[in-house]
Amino acid sequence: MNRRRFLGTFGAGSLSAAMAPRAKAWHGIVAPRAEQGRARVTVVADEPLGTLNPNILGHFTEHLGGCVYGGMWVGPDSSIPNDHGLRKYTIEALKKIHAPIIRWPGGCFADTYHWRDGIGPREKRPKTWNLWWGREESNAFGTDEFLAYCQLAGASPYFCVNVGSGTVEEAVAWMDYVNGDHATSLAELRAANGHPQAYGAKYWSIGNENWGCGGNFDAEDYARHYADFSTYLEKAAGKSKVEFAACGDTRGDWNQKFFETLLRRPEAYGHIRRVHHLSIHHYFSGGPAVKFTDDDYYRLLASVGHLEGLIRKTAGTIDTYTEPQGPAIGIALDEWGVWHPSAGEGPDALLQPNTLRDALLAASVLNLLNSFGSRISIGCIAQTFNVLQSMANTRGSQMVLTPTYHTFDLFQPHMGQTCVRAAVDSPTFEATLEHGKITREVLSASASLDPVKREISLTLVNQHLIEPLEVEIEIAGLGARAAGGTYRELTSRDVRDQNSFDEPNVISSPAEKPLSASGASFTWTLPAHSVHALRLNLG
Repeated sequence: MNRRRFLGTFGAGSLSAAMAPRAKAWHGIVAPRAEQGRARVTVVADEPLGTLNPNILGHFTEHLGGCVYGGMWVGPDSSIPNDHGLRKYTIEALKKIHAPIIRWPGGCFADTYHWRDGIGPREKRPKTWNLWWGREESNAFGTDEFLAYCQLAGASPYFCVNVGSGTVEEAVAWMDYVNGDHATSLAELRAANGHPQAYGAKYWSIGNENWGCGGNFDAEDYARHYADFSTYLEKAAGKSKVEFAACGDTRGDWNQKFFETLLRRPEAYGHIRRVHHLSIHHYFSGGPAVKFTDDDYYRLLASVGHLEGLIRKTAGTIDTYTEPQGPAIGIALDEWGVWHPSAGEGPDALLQPNTLRDALLAASVLNLLNSFGSRISIGCIAQTFNVLQSMANTRGSQMVLTPTYHTFDLFQPHMGQTCVRAAVDSPTFEATLEHGKITREVLSASASLDPVKREISLTLVNQHLIEPLEVEIEIAGLGARAAGGTYRELTSRDVRDQNSFDEPNVISSPAEKPLSASGASFTWTLPAHSVHALRLNLG
């Protein structure tokens, strides 16, 4: 079984105490009675949960299918509009939604990638073989191309270092090439390749899924590698501020053993101090991509509850092995998304349809991540273009935005703001997953406060397939009252609707409309299967 497919299947299965029912449930996919189609969300403006890291809305890119070649890179001689070979329209798409961070080069590919193959004159770069995804790698898109793409898109680069088949020496040389500010041969080589100044790249993941495709390490062995890599990479960073992400695993006791091994090493505090993020991955699956049943619809959305349990478990492990007064370790969900059974192999590997259901799933996940406040430090949806739950798909000179892209657009106002508690009282639904039933609230919500603008951003998802939901919205704390605002709505006639190259605007960018609500509470109606992003002015 494909290791990521296994993760998605495993992830859809078990339950946690954190997901116990909190309201009267309606079972299976039976619609609630009319009197049940009501909910309440209380935005507690004086209960901050920390600052929402903009990197939650990040993206993951791998040399797989058409993600890089075709999605990001078309070559300088292409008739497709490009900037030194970088595809202009995809850059503009990411720039429009203020993409905060892009992870590269993988993925499984990262632990077979040797960065020197992708620098210098492209005609002199070696052709290599992509071991994991079974295709020729031209190395036309390498370190400098990636950094140029990020700069044009306005995103921070997030490098994934080769631990599985690489060495500390190779990683240190990469850091020197990217961030070195001394007169070294590698800094001179960077200058010769067009960039005299250090790039100052902040985010570095030390390996990818090293419990699997990244080398099949056990947790103790990986911890020893992590200590070695992070020690020397920090020294090689020069004046650049860097942060490192450690490979975690939500299955078994990998995370516990990782921390325990670091704590047994000499200078244990120094090793823990160099763990800025703990990376976990999670994929969702719920029947076919388009021809899914109503049961499949609810199974997919219900599986967000399992992710909630995994995040709580990871946060608990971090708290167990770190001091409250010490540096905070963030949770980096730096691979997540829907992986449909139809995603295949070959040149278009893992290219899959993206329907409104996928956009609703994304909104529910982003609400969940927001609800953890500052505990979530990075989120990277898989993958940026042409692979899995992509932002856009390309074909020749064409590009089509997916419904998930529009979800990310709706969540922009939360970026960098103070998360505040959004207490939900809602009808619930049950879905049967692989290892039992799971209960979730029909209404998904998260809220943030901009104290400067005196504005609350509230994102709501009605996950009911066929019924609208009347929501009483209450603002509590700080003596705050709503004084108008705006809203945007993402929905479509059918949850199976999608954009295509022939019909690219079936689901389009939601227009902003005025909202006239006022007072400490008001009623708002969400159509079935819809996402609403409200921006409330506070009086």
